[in-house]
Amino acid sequence: MYQLNLLFKQNRETLQYYLENSTRKTITLNITDNTVSMLSIRQKKKNDILVRLHWMFLHADNDILKEIADFIKNKNVKTPALVKFIRENRKCIRERVCRPCAINAQGKYFKLNEIFDFLNKRYFDDRIKATINWGKKRYRWYKGKRTLGSYDVNNNMIRINTVLDRKAVPRYFIEFIVYHEMIHADMNLKKDKGRKIIHTKEFKIREQLFEKYKKAILWEKRHLG
Repeated sequence: MYQLNLLFKQNRETLQYYLENSTRKTITLNITDNTVSMLSIRQKKKNDILVRLHWMFLHADNDILKEIADFIKNKNVKTPALVKFIRENRKCIRERVCRPCAINAQGKYFKLNEIFDFLNKRYFDDRIKATINWGKKRYRWYKGKRTLGSYDVNNNMIRINTVLDRKAVPRYFIEFIVYHEMIHADMNLKKDKGRKIIHTKEFKIREQLFEKYKKAILWEKRHLG
C-alpha cells in the first residue's frame, strides 16, 4: 500500500478533538477508505456534525486541517490547500473494484449488441467502448413516465428497459434509446455551479442527428406518453 512520507501524524481521537475545538461543534468523526468521497459532512442536529474523512488526512498538516474545519463551518468556503492535498496524495486512494456485470444483450425480439455495433459505426466512428445490457426486471407495459435507458459511468454500462423488448416496439425506437445513451457515454458531464447538467444544449443537438429522431419522438408520445 502507498505510504505518505510525512512526519506529521494524527489519530482519530486527536483529529476529532481538533475539529471540535476549531468549529465549536460536536463532531462524530469516521475514518474511511472510501474510493469516491474523501470528505463528507452531514448535519445530524444543529451543532452535531457527522464527518467522514479518508485516512490520508491523518497525515495532513495544520493548514489542511484548518481548511477542513472552515469547510465544516461553511461549505461555500474555498479550500485550495485541501484540493491540492488530495491531488498530491491520490495514490492513497485504492482502485475501485467494480462488480462484474452479467451481460444480457440477447432479448426475445432485439439483439442489443447488433444495434449498438450498427449505431457505433454509423454515428460514433466505432469509438464507444461501453457494454450494453437489458435491465434485470421485466416491467409491465403501461403508459407513463419511466426510465427507458441509462448509462452507468462507473461500469461504462448501458442498460435498456426490458419493457421495450416487445414485438410491438419498432426497431428504430430501440435504436433511438440506445443512441441516446451512447451519447451519454461519449460526452463528459458538464457542471453549472456544482450541479451536473445531463442534457446540455450540445447533447440535444447531437440527439437530433439521429436519422429517425422525429419519428421516434412521435412514436414515444403516442404509445408511452
